[in-house]
Amino acid sequence: MNPVPDIYRILPEVILSVTGVLVMLIDATLPFGVARRSLGWVAALGVTVAYFASVWQLSLPQGTGFYGTVETSAFTVFFHVLICGIVLASLLITLDTLPADSHHQGEFYALIVFGSVGMCLLTSAVELLVVFIALEISSIATYVLAGYRKDTGRGPEAAIKYFLLGSFATGFLLYGIALIFGATGTTQVYEAARLIALAPERGIVIAGLGLMLIGILFKVSAAPFHIWTPDVYEGSPTPAVALMSTAPKAAAFALLLRVVYELFPGLHTLWHPVLWVVAALSMTVGNLAALRQQNVKRMLAYSSIAHAGYLLAAFAGLGTNGIAATAFYTAAYAAMNVGIFAVITLVSGYEEAHPMVDDYRGLIYRAPLLGSLLIFFLISLIGIPFTGGFFGKFYSFSAAVDGGAVVLAIIGLLNSGLAAAYYLRFALTAAKRFETPTEPTPRTPEIGIAVGAALLLSVAATLCLGIVPNEVLRAAESAAHTLQLPPAPVLNPEAAPAASIAPPQQP
Repeated sequence: MNPVPDIYRILPEVILSVTGVLVMLIDATLPFGVARRSLGWVAALGVTVAYFASVWQLSLPQGTGFYGTVETSAFTVFFHVLICGIVLASLLITLDTLPADSHHQGEFYALIVFGSVGMCLLTSAVELLVVFIALEISSIATYVLAGYRKDTGRGPEAAIKYFLLGSFATGFLLYGIALIFGATGTTQVYEAARLIALAPERGIVIAGLGLMLIGILFKVSAAPFHIWTPDVYEGSPTPAVALMSTAPKAAAFALLLRVVYELFPGLHTLWHPVLWVVAALSMTVGNLAALRQQNVKRMLAYSSIAHAGYLLAAFAGLGTNGIAATAFYTAAYAAMNVGIFAVITLVSGYEEAHPMVDDYRGLIYRAPLLGSLLIFFLISLIGIPFTGGFFGKFYSFSAAVDGGAVVLAIIGLLNSGLAAAYYLRFALTAAKRFETPTEPTPRTPEIGIAVGAALLLSVAATLCLGIVPNEVLRAAESAAHTLQLPPAPVLNPEAAPAASIAPPQQP
């Protein structure tokens, strides 16, 4: 069999990088004052090509490239396709909602594309230094996007808070990588996993695990590492929040799966209870805080913290079930979250003149389609049957029960009921008529072609995941089988077999 060229292993990342450079070059050639909206279509076209390139990678045999630093497998393809889909929908939202005369509009599109390069690379990296580089590429782009609205005080505040706290989290992750290198002498995931079982300094390995978990849990905004989330969501442009709340989290959860199942499988007796506690804490803190919010974006920020807890509950299901449930829920959450932020972008406008829950009163009468879509996505977030949110929670809690975490599943169910209170309050507000005819009526939002396509994609994905989830579930299970399953716990490290984990063979 002929070896697979290394460039094929990172083909989506190459296409996205070329697209980002092309957008910047075209932007530099356009005269000042000329609308840059066409650059968004160039970016969307490049992301679409990267999407199909990711699907094409399924035809490649599983293996690594570039000296064992990146991997192509069903797992990496699943998250590549998901991230490219999220980025495409986010770009379509921006095409109709960013003002035509907004400053640095071309850079906004380029940052989204370059950020997606880091997110895709993060899911396929099997070398810890490449993981760090990919995380920085993704993070720096999102830091800038968070502060894109420089004319408001909340924009720079969001960017600074995100940057400072994100830098600390990245420092924890990098220090953890350094400790793993010190204990094993390598940063290659499969080789380090083999040597961790033989490492004489177990304290260094455990410290490395803890520091890496802190860095990753910050990226998924899990409690108690969630402090940045509400302020960043509120201050960032809503189209950017549609991306930030989904794609980086999908990449971070892919990294978390690889870290706990491939790098530290023998330490699952340590990371399993930690993630159990974090999952319960995230669900409870997120939902209780969301109940008190009147600002829509802050409410959804705390909601995202709760959903991070629902996702982490799947980690209690050790093995293929837990991995598949995590991957499926990530896809379901991305579909409904991008959709609801698209609706919020249209209703509140770029300047966010209507940020409060009460501003959505009567939406279903002013704009019946948008009001219906808002209620639909809220129903999916609750987890009502025939939506992606239902099966996402069902598989996540089922995986937790199969893993013996029955109490965690019960906590999740109780929190789902708690979350229904603020989701239904929001839905009822949108369905509520104005009390007096003299009350001022907010403007009626207009749905453009691009944002309409983004809404259509979100609705179709949410419905497909709720009515015919088998195809995506099979893809998630196929992705799960490419990750190493945790072996039985090793009580005596010196007696651990040297080949407890083997890297995939280069074809």
